[in-house]
Amino acid sequence: MSEQMTIRVTINGKAYERTVEPRLLLSDFLRHECDLTGTHVGCEHGVCGACTVLFDGLPVRSCLMFAVQAHGHEVTTVEGLAPEAPERLHPLQEAFWEAHGLQCGFCTPGFLMTLVPFLEQNPNPSDEEIREAIAGNLCRCTGYQHIVSAVKLAAAKMHPDPSLRETR
Repeated sequence: MSEQMTIRVTINGKAYERTVEPRLLLSDFLRHECDLTGTHVGCEHGVCGACTVLFDGLPVRSCLMFAVQAHGHEVTTVEGLAPEAPERLHPLQEAFWEAHGLQCGFCTPGFLMTLVPFLEQNPNPSDEEIREAIAGNLCRCTGYQHIVSAVKLAAAKMHPDPSLRETR
């Protein structure tokens, strides 16, 4: 029988305390212990990006981390993108919907969680910068062009100041 550890982690602004096995992956902790199923598990090797979450504000692959590593940290999942008004979408989610940046939707949470900090740091990304930012996320449906368009639209929504959106 494996040794158990008690962890405390803040997820989407809410404190969670659970006793878990040290080998439990963060992705499985989120999905099975916290019922936050928006984090998808694809390849389980950190290659596809479907399981990306924000760990202290930075995108990480939750399938490559153990839940015990999150002890004392803050995690944001796709469910936490619009916590103040759950009936409203985050501007990036709106843009993905409006620009047809998703099809089956399996990869979408990982793209969103990768792109939130990217757009916070880069209010006027070029197509090339967007493609570089999403290079670690795989999508089998869209062909990526609609995702790039959605990111451009989200940038305009999130940063309406025209001086930040000068043409590149």
